[in-house]
Amino acid sequence: MEYQKEDFVEAKRQIDSTLHKLQETIKTFEAKENPERYKSQITLAKRRVRAFEIANYLIEKEIENSSL
Repeated sequence: MEYQKEDFVEAKRQIDSTLHKLQETIKTFEAKENPERYKSQITLAKRRVRAFEIANYLIEKEIENSSL
């Protein structure tokens, strides 16, 4: 499937927004009175952050390549 540069730019914008929300979610869970109770949610959110960071990196590479 072919994608335009604008598709990658919009995907990156959406991922950046989701990353910000996930990072805030992690802060919220870690600040709770008993963060150990939320360990699985924190782990899941951190894994999602990592996955989105990888996706962002790959999208940035595609954007750079499409600029040539």
